[in-house]
Amino acid sequence: EVLHTIDRELCLGLDGDIPTDGTVGTGGCRRLRPVTGARGGGAGEAGTDTEEAAMSADRPEPKPYRAAEKPFTEGELAYWGASGITVEVLRRYGTVSLAEYRGETREGKAFGFSSTPAEPMFGYRGKWGVKVYRPMSEVRFVYGGHTGDNYCFGLEQLPSKGDLLFLTGGEKDVLTLAAHGFHAICFNSETSVIPAKTVRKLVYRFKHIVLLYDTDKTGLECSEKHRAQLAEYGVKRLVLPLPGTKAEKDVTDYFKAGHTRAELMGLFLKLLDTLYGDTLAMLKSCEIDYDHPPEQAVAIVTAGDVPLGSEENILCITGGEGTGKSNYTAALVAGAIMERETDADLLGVRVEPNRKGRAVLLYDTEQSEQQLHKNTGRLLRRAGRERMPEYLHVYCLTGMSRSERLTAIVQSMDRYHYLHGGIHLVVIDGVADLIRCANDEAESVALIDEIYRLAGIYRTCIAAVVHFVPNGLKLRGHLGSELQRKSAAILSIEKDENPEVSVVKALKVRDGSPLDIPLMQFRWDKQAGMPVYVGEKPRAEKEKRKEKELAEMAREAFARQEKYGYIELCELIQEMLEVKERTAKGYIRYMREKEIIEKEGDCYVHGQGRV
Repeated sequence: EVLHTIDRELCLGLDGDIPTDGTVGTGGCRRLRPVTGARGGGAGEAGTDTEEAAMSADRPEPKPYRAAEKPFTEGELAYWGASGITVEVLRRYGTVSLAEYRGETREGKAFGFSSTPAEPMFGYRGKWGVKVYRPMSEVRFVYGGHTGDNYCFGLEQLPSKGDLLFLTGGEKDVLTLAAHGFHAICFNSETSVIPAKTVRKLVYRFKHIVLLYDTDKTGLECSEKHRAQLAEYGVKRLVLPLPGTKAEKDVTDYFKAGHTRAELMGLFLKLLDTLYGDTLAMLKSCEIDYDHPPEQAVAIVTAGDVPLGSEENILCITGGEGTGKSNYTAALVAGAIMERETDADLLGVRVEPNRKGRAVLLYDTEQSEQQLHKNTGRLLRRAGRERMPEYLHVYCLTGMSRSERLTAIVQSMDRYHYLHGGIHLVVIDGVADLIRCANDEAESVALIDEIYRLAGIYRTCIAAVVHFVPNGLKLRGHLGSELQRKSAAILSIEKDENPEVSVVKALKVRDGSPLDIPLMQFRWDKQAGMPVYVGEKPRAEKEKRKEKELAEMAREAFARQEKYGYIELCELIQEMLEVKERTAKGYIRYMREKEIIEKEGDCYVHGQGRV
């Protein structure tokens, strides 16, 4: 019994009853045996590579050791507290106070340490064993057990995802950063190789991975070396403003000196400013300065008091075949080239006079050259002109390939912008003919983005004509969806019950409700040799249209689910009709009056209606 006790306390390993389960306890012994095909380490990760298995098999069996734990003393807690590290942080990261440690050297010689107030001793526990930390002693670090090839302290405490992760040079720096609300890990030392596979996994979990090493010569050299080695993963390097002396070189010293979390975050922001300098400088010009409002955009096309097409925006005009879209857009061009500011027939809209003689451009991708020539003659007569002004340019692009058309439009717009001192109005009749397929999402997004960009660069209104029959208040296809999002207004031209009359109705306006815009009518006049405006539809027709459109919207909405709360229904109407909250609330009241919807308790359900 005495021999068993001596063997157990001195960790001689002579008794087969020495525990080998890898547990660490006060006064207990621990022996770890390498497992073939497994890698030991703080991460506890298993490896399957043949090379790793061979390394584990060749690794010598760790020497037995004994680590006796004890409660933290007030002096020890004060030591950690100077860096802001609390008991909760110590517990979370498996940091303990050790009373004594006993182990063997590689040669089998026994050695040991005991904790004293002058030389405290702590342990960083892990699945692999314990790393002894003696901050005030000559021998500062001792390993009990085997750290494995991928020792990583703090890895298990990381969240599943985050924004910022620091790679530090030591465990205490990890604890200090954790105490100040940062995520951090460290490897065996600053000179250790950082496993690329570990970083590769962390890249998917964290937006920024930043090296935060000591500022002495070794730390600076190692951090730069690691940054270069891990450049493909976007690993960054932050250098603290410390002199690099023994007392002032790491992040723990940084916080001891009285610096705060906000100051460290400020250093990180400066790093981002350096990395993102060009982008942020470019973005600065795009930032809204509320105290200095931008130049007011001029409304180029209006209906009553409602702007339909203004500078830096797209006006979309849609409709089926033979509804009069080309004649309608010709009227817009006529308004832009009128010689005298008189009340001309512009089919129900007003066009801002082109007083500065800026360029007016009409591109047609569908009509023949002969038909476009006739339309040009009509718009000149409507404008009261006998000849084309020098700033009006009309192009028939049917002879070009689809890929060439957009290039021609972009380059000619640029030239005429400088030639005529700006562009007043652009009409692209047949915008879908600029791409191969109007249902190709990538092509549609790229095209509308480019048109919107050109409208902004040249501060002009671009009227884009699409030959689609809309579905209620929505345009069809990917091209239609993009136009729906980017256009300031969408006008649909349809045939009336009387096929000789075309009706213009708004599907979308940025300011206000499209259902409140009057229904404008025009028809062909043989005597004038062109379409003429025949007034607005009666108010009853406008109300009928409003009721019909809202009934169709309600039918679609309640097909998705049976009931809606008031706020939920209001948000749905805003999304489906692209109107503001006040307008959506007005539509709810209107639909209740028309019995399109009914209130059932606190919810709204689909009513019988009178449509």
